[in-house]
Amino acid sequence: MENQNQQLNIELNEEVAQGVYSNLAVITHSPAEFVVDFVRVMPGVPKARVQSRIILTPQHAKRLMRALMDNVSKYEAQHGKIQETLGNEPMMPMNFGGPQGQA
Repeated sequence: MENQNQQLNIELNEEVAQGVYSNLAVITHSPAEFVVDFVRVMPGVPKARVQSRIILTPQHAKRLMRALMDNVSKYEAQHGKIQETLGNEPMMPMNFGGPQGQA
């Protein structure tokens, strides 16, 4: 078996390090991939723009889901339960086509 202790050198340039704010994620999928569109919705503005699109294999989408679940659990253990505001938010039309979920 090859060396399992190999390290991956990941580069983060200044532009990407600034990040992009998103308060809505629209998730669609096909048999081959998951597409996550990160959207910024502003109050009183009827149009929202996709800020970033990430395309994942189904296997990587599942690994991402597990990593997010793990990180949310760690966050809540340190900072307390995250209060969800579902039910208080206006319903937004999701007209991107295909099967979708929302996070």
